[in-house]
Amino acid sequence: MRSVKRQIEMDEQIYQLSTLVAGEFSLQEVLDKLAEAAVKIIGAKACSIRLLNEETNDLKMRSTYGLSEAYRSKGVVTKDDPVIKAAFGGEAVLIDDMRADDRIRFKEATNREGLVSQLTVAMQFRNRSIGVLRLYSPKPRDFTAADISVARAVASQCAVAITNAKLYREAIEAQRFAEQMRLAGLIQRRMIPEKPPQMAGLDIAATYIPCFDVGGDFYDFLPLDQNRLVITIADVIGKGMPAAIMMSWFRGAVQAYTETCRCVTPEAGTTVGELDGGSKDALRTRNAIENFNKLACMECREGEFVTLSYATIDAAARTMTYCNCGHEPALLLRDGQAHELAKGGLVLGVDPHAAYEIGTVELRDSDCLLFYTDGLVDAMDFNSELWGRERMLEATMRFVDCPADHVVRNVLAYRRRFAGLARQVDDTSIIAVKVGKSRGNEACGDCMAVECGSVSGEEVEGRPHA
Repeated sequence: MRSVKRQIEMDEQIYQLSTLVAGEFSLQEVLDKLAEAAVKIIGAKACSIRLLNEETNDLKMRSTYGLSEAYRSKGVVTKDDPVIKAAFGGEAVLIDDMRADDRIRFKEATNREGLVSQLTVAMQFRNRSIGVLRLYSPKPRDFTAADISVARAVASQCAVAITNAKLYREAIEAQRFAEQMRLAGLIQRRMIPEKPPQMAGLDIAATYIPCFDVGGDFYDFLPLDQNRLVITIADVIGKGMPAAIMMSWFRGAVQAYTETCRCVTPEAGTTVGELDGGSKDALRTRNAIENFNKLACMECREGEFVTLSYATIDAAARTMTYCNCGHEPALLLRDGQAHELAKGGLVLGVDPHAAYEIGTVELRDSDCLLFYTDGLVDAMDFNSELWGRERMLEATMRFVDCPADHVVRNVLAYRRRFAGLARQVDDTSIIAVKVGKSRGNEACGDCMAVECGSVSGEEVEGRPHA
């Protein structure tokens, strides 16, 4: 009867261990309570819990009960210790007399502590050993089969507590990181111009749609004077925080360089048609691109680079001087035709000696300029089919005579109608520039649907800044 009562008491104590692990205690509190409970349930003298450090292969003493500080710090126990090896192999290792067993390294410390017999079992989670639980007795041959069962149960609870604590810590860290990413995204949004500048003779609209909290796209509008405007749009290779940090650095470099040009009085203007090497805008553009490339080569590591489209529009002279550095070429839409503005060269950050060609185009009333990143045309539907350049051009051409903000809204709306709710994996930036006064056409009637946030029932992805 007494043995039955004792078994019931042990079962109850083991049950209490499981509720302890699920309680609102720190990991250290749980381990300390488990070590104490193991001693009291089995009637041992002491208990120790060691956790494996996989980097050093050492087992660090994490919790003890009934052991002196001198014994706790007696020396290093490694994964190669024969007792640890056997326990990690699934054995419950019984040492009947630690004073005479060759597997015991610290016999003097053991004798001073008054320990004789030892029971060691592994703590395992998903068949992976993460540490050991040891029980000590002042008597030889003092551990039974029932003690082994209890020790394994306590070790199992330790493994659960340790794993839960680790997962909880990771969840907290992930939550903190997510919040940091969210705040970083808000800061990055502030780097994107809130609205395009107003300049006589130009109608400008733009928008930026990140696929994650932060990304590598950016665009900017940098007025040089009352008639000249620098438009930059770039894409830093990569995703997430690294691309965002590189984007911030590159954006600062572009703004700093352009700032030095603001006080320079332009010459009479650029030559229309064939490039004039003495043109102020052409020379400044070439110098800018070469400087940006050298800076990128110094900062970018292997596999990192920046694509850039850099253009200076002279609204008075009706010209645009540009250079395309491995970016999606800007488009000049005129009289139902799309002309790629592809003069330029290699992406930035690969070859510090790369040569770049500068292009100049004449602008006319009703011309539409479209700048964008590859995320616009690389959008995919649920069948992994790309929206593509041809569909983008078809949508743009339909609304090319409309105001710039209508062009942007409709292009994005038609892309959304194609892709639906399929998750995109790249940021999207788009800028539309209309030269002169927009004429409007019959397609402008469809713009009213976009103004209300839909095209044929489809939700618009983003609102352009106009």
